Amino acid sequence: MKKIQRAGRPDVMKLLADARPEELDPALLADAPRQRTDLARILAGGTEGQGQLRVVRPFWGGMVRPLGTAVALTAVAATVVVVSTADSQTPSGGAVTRSQASSVDPAVPGGRLELLAAAKKAEASPAEGTYWQTATRSDSVDVVGKEGTLFAVSTTSKAEWSVGVRQGTQSLMVTGIDGATAPRTAADKARWEAAGSPATLQAPGREGAGTGTLEIVIGSQGRPLVMETNSDEEIYSLGPRNVSYNDLRALPPKSDELTAYLKALYAEDSGAETAAGQTAWILRRTADLVTMPVKPAVRAAAYRVMADLPGVRVLARATDPLGREGVAVVAPGTVRTSLGSVEQRLVVDPSTGEMLCEQDILVEPSARAEGAGLKAGTTVNYQATTGMSWGEQQITVPENAQR
Repeated sequence: MKKIQRAGRPDVMKLLADARPEELDPALLADAPRQRTDLARILAGGTEGQGQLRVVRPFWGGMVRPLGTAVALTAVAATVVVVSTADSQTPSGGAVTRSQASSVDPAVPGGRLELLAAAKKAEASPAEGTYWQTATRSDSVDVVGKEGTLFAVSTTSKAEWSVGVRQGTQSLMVTGIDGATAPRTAADKARWEAAGSPATLQAPGREGAGTGTLEIVIGSQGRPLVMETNSDEEIYSLGPRNVSYNDLRALPPKSDELTAYLKALYAEDSGAETAAGQTAWILRRTADLVTMPVKPAVRAAAYRVMADLPGVRVLARATDPLGREGVAVVAPGTVRTSLGSVEQRLVVDPSTGEMLCEQDILVEPSARAEGAGLKAGTTVNYQATTGMSWGEQQITVPENAQR
């Protein structure tokens, strides 16, 4: 699969000069009070105000769920009962590191402008092909053991998804590639060994306290799993609807029209998390659209919708768990999980217009998480996109994969 090639982080002023959207053209601001206000605030270093809406979906899921499933798709290991995206945490008692958590400087100005610049870059992306292909890498942390001897384990995995958009093509997803579970740090390994090095462990369900348990097996997670994810012409689930490639290509390319479409879709979604509110729901759908085979103009419009959502913060400088720099889009409110409350965040590369990562960052650790040494400010869930492009050949399924 073709890897995403990213240039170094560009000079912000040059980037804005090259990619300034029309809505921020000073010549067009004379009769646009909202634009003038936005521009003045952004150049002064302000960010979108943080709202109080509570996002109830606990994990983002970097890949849109295939048809017929009820939760966001993740790197599901064959011998681990896990139905969520992956987590990542800092070493016990240590500081947040570049490879394990995002670093964000909210004081850096220009976040919304850089996100709009990402939209401009997205407009120049390749328009069409035979297979829309994405590759992701994820890292999941769970707290296991008994009170007083708690420790953390990490499950890593990769996934590939190849969506056929031409008549007669098939859509395949392979999850659990190179899946493995192990104690997260040397300190966690010592606690695991002191507990007798158990091969099978139990952890609370990730969606919050008292939501069942996960059975976790230490070691290799066995064979990758292959799934066919299309149903005739329908290739994705978008909110309450299963959609075809033609449906995606027909989406409106203007941000105001796309916003109206998503609001109508939200009203139609009887299964939407009502406590999350319209803003959180639309933010998730725009994140989905960015990773779908939509027209470049629609991908750009999705970024512009993100930038204008009320209560969403856009931070100009962030580093994803793989060390890649970008812009952070922070959802309003926090989410309760078994590890504590988390903040949900997207990281976007403004130099390419591509989604880098979807992640959850621990805001207030639970007592159980603190007992395992997990600290506030660490990434507790991420799924990073390592490849996203059009291809003319179906992906190669690993020989040991199970169907």
